[in-house]
Amino acid sequence: MAVTLVPLRPHHRSALEEILRAAGVFREDEVAVALELVDAVLGRPGHPDYAFAVAEVDGEAAGYACWGPTPCTLGTFDLYWIAVHPRRQGRGIAGSLLRAAESDMAARGGRLSVIETSSLPRYEPARRFYRRTGYEEAARLRDFYAPGDDKVVFVKHLPRP
Repeated sequence: MAVTLVPLRPHHRSALEEILRAAGVFREDEVAVALELVDAVLGRPGHPDYAFAVAEVDGEAAGYACWGPTPCTLGTFDLYWIAVHPRRQGRGIAGSLLRAAESDMAARGGRLSVIETSSLPRYEPARRFYRRTGYEEAARLRDFYAPGDDKVVFVKHLPRP
């Protein structure tokens, strides 16, 4: 299985929506926000606030990542989204996407990568992935998303290019 990372293209939109829905963890409003970012970049190639990488397997979108500089910071970037279709998980695709995002962040002067996620049990695989890839839990905001659903903030200091 060869994974190729490519820039976001218009034909990816429907596949990314399918990936987000198939993941089974995102609420409808979260899917809508993710697609707003897709549409923002498709409507303005080279968008300064958001970057995307799409992982393709046999010409089909298998996953994607979206990241960008954090406003009003010097060298801090947010990883906004990373998702891999459930039938493609466990094959290193998320790791490839994360490495590509971190490499781009560092090349653009990034020194810190920040990821925010939910504390709900269905997000435990994502939290394990972040820990395995060198991220540390830096903060937890109790009941942030909803009662019993904390915001968990992970950070990683990026190597200089």
